[in-house]
Amino acid sequence: MMERWLVNVAATIGGLALASAAVPGIASADPDYGPIINTTCSYDQAMRAVHAENPTAAEYLDQSPPNQQFLQQYLASSPDQRLNLLHAIEHTRGAEQALPVFQQMMTDCARY
Repeated sequence: MMERWLVNVAATIGGLALASAAVPGIASADPDYGPIINTTCSYDQAMRAVHAENPTAAEYLDQSPPNQQFLQQYLASSPDQRLNLLHAIEHTRGAEQALPVFQQMMTDCARY
């Protein structure tokens, strides 16, 4: 089960990396996962945020049921579980470009 989840995470990261190619990147040597792991947003709030702020990433997510499922599972997880998932994928191909998009979605979703 965990292995399948990580495959979905890797797919999410890879897809978001492609979707973020049209958006200027945010460079960070040591990412602050606090906003991502401590978010209180719902799935609907996160999706509204990404639709409003990054239509390219939103289009990718809309076309990917596995990634939508991952996002739902991620948001249903405890902060400790979220941190473990992020550490498991942070060095995955595309993560450097995708994690800032994910962080923006999780940080800004409270406004939606």
